[in-house]
Amino acid sequence: MDLTDKSRKEVGALGEKVAAAYLVRHGFCILDTNFARKTGELDIIAEEQGTLHFVEVKTILVEEFPVKQSTQDNYDPSLNLHAAKLRKVSRTGEWYVLEKKWEGEWQVDGCLVWLRRRDGIARVCYLPQLV
Repeated sequence: MDLTDKSRKEVGALGEKVAAAYLVRHGFCILDTNFARKTGELDIIAEEQGTLHFVEVKTILVEEFPVKQSTQDNYDPSLNLHAAKLRKVSRTGEWYVLEKKWEGEWQVDGCLVWLRRRDGIARVCYLPQLV
């Protein structure tokens, strides 16, 4: 699937679907997506082994996947997982916990998704417990 003509919003939505599928393959149960309150939005809410995970997904469209040892200046989507963003996710997570009357552990995680423009192939990096 060629992603050349996709909007930022479409690319982001595809990245969230890829991230959710990745989490399911790794034993998570997806409880909710795109939970929005005045404090912000939670991309994915998942549960694994009794812990609630609020997963912030960052997606980037690339021509080629970055090479870890490369000296090239490849954009790193994790740069958008800064302290202010993580605070918003945490506050929105608190809303979710209160509304759902969740009594167990919870945490904020990140998921980075690189989508290759020419064919839509994805690469995922899961970042547990950012906060």
